[in-house]
Amino acid sequence: MEYNVVIGLEVHCQLSTRTKIFCGCSPVFGAEPNRQTCPICLGHPGVLPVLNRAVVHAGIMAGLATHCEIRSPNVFSRKHYFYPDLPKGYQISQYDKPICEHGHLEILVDGETKRIGLTRIHMEEDAGKNMHEGLDGVSHVDLNRAGVPLLEAVSEPDLRSPEEAVAYLKKMRNIVIYLGICDGNMERGNLRCDANISLRPKGQKEFGTKVEMKNMNSFRFLRQALEYEIKRQTQVLNEGGTIVQETRLWDAKRGVTESMRGKEMAHDYRYLPEPDLAPVMISDDWIEQVKKELPELPDDKRNRFESEYGLSLYDADVLTSTRELADYYEQTVKAFDKAPKTTCNWVMGELMGRLNEDGTSIDACPMSPAQLAGLVAAIEDGTISGKIAKTVFAKLFGTDQTAMQVIEAEGLVQESDPTAIDAMITPVLDANTDKVAAYLGGKDKLFGFFVGQVMKASKGQANPQLVNERLKALLASRG
Repeated sequence: MEYNVVIGLEVHCQLSTRTKIFCGCSPVFGAEPNRQTCPICLGHPGVLPVLNRAVVHAGIMAGLATHCEIRSPNVFSRKHYFYPDLPKGYQISQYDKPICEHGHLEILVDGETKRIGLTRIHMEEDAGKNMHEGLDGVSHVDLNRAGVPLLEAVSEPDLRSPEEAVAYLKKMRNIVIYLGICDGNMERGNLRCDANISLRPKGQKEFGTKVEMKNMNSFRFLRQALEYEIKRQTQVLNEGGTIVQETRLWDAKRGVTESMRGKEMAHDYRYLPEPDLAPVMISDDWIEQVKKELPELPDDKRNRFESEYGLSLYDADVLTSTRELADYYEQTVKAFDKAPKTTCNWVMGELMGRLNEDGTSIDACPMSPAQLAGLVAAIEDGTISGKIAKTVFAKLFGTDQTAMQVIEAEGLVQESDPTAIDAMITPVLDANTDKVAAYLGGKDKLFGFFVGQVMKASKGQANPQLVNERLKALLASRG
């Protein structure tokens, strides 16, 4: 039997605030265990939480950026469950009255744009962290993360493949980084997601039983876990089995998902309104203020790159995939504005290839936009050929020189004098009279051979366009 895949993601974004959500403790990563805590985030009896206004501000920004309705008032609730990293025995979260509702965002997969619904975005506190490894058979708990502010974005079950799920997570990460409300660091868990996946027979409207995969912290793991789970659930159903509603974990070393626990229903958490926090009122003036603060967002920037620079949808989508990459490209184009497409090709091709090879991010790129712009300018004005440009790029990368300084120092200026080009072509034709006769006899494919020989003789410095023009003329003169 064939099945349709149904996927929904819950994306958790740790906010880049100076203090936690309900107290004045620092949320900064990397401190010694249990050093960034106080009676409030430790859940001591009798303490009262105080809501961090910056968290609400970030929630409004995220909601506006994803076309949500901003709810006022919105309400905090207590979500009850017992786990060692949750000292109060409940998590302060939002349930039926979240700050943001009914939004959407668009993803690009295989050249097609698809709108994914966003059920809600809500504010909540993070739990602590249980520590098991290297502790001689015992477990410890680090509560530095308890009370760290989170936004959780819950998608509609609109995703239909692992590729769409990865594209969605990348887009959500991109948005919060553009907004400056989350650094998107997945290795540290500052952005992670839970994936809900189910299968249903093709043609069936009702959803199948969903399985949740917890705390996916890389795009690669998300894709692999979903692909594995599709195969596992397909096999269970085809063998007449039943899918169990449960939470599973991805074991990256073994490449499998493993059962963690039975999946709770909403009523299992015994949600109730948080009595220590008043409903959050958000005025129209506050919303308008946030609208004015919003930066140019990924979709708007992508559309502008298409119209202003004449780029394809694919190219514009790649270049705006991170704010840093978009800024680098645009600074390069501003330094030399006569070839935005050529600049795009160099940024997406040679530059990103070298950065990936070196394990370097674009914001730490050792080649400045001005240096790359100088290289593109040298190609466009005919100073060097595209082939020689790769040599120049390699010598320029990681230095403080300009492209022209490298070109002149290495003697790489392109030869564009017709007389000099003729002087390169003539010996090639004289040395291959049999091939000249064959070409004149109708074997047109030999033209590429002659071009190659001339370029080889010039060490790649002959102007390719001029070589083609003069070669045709000199061959014709021998006919």
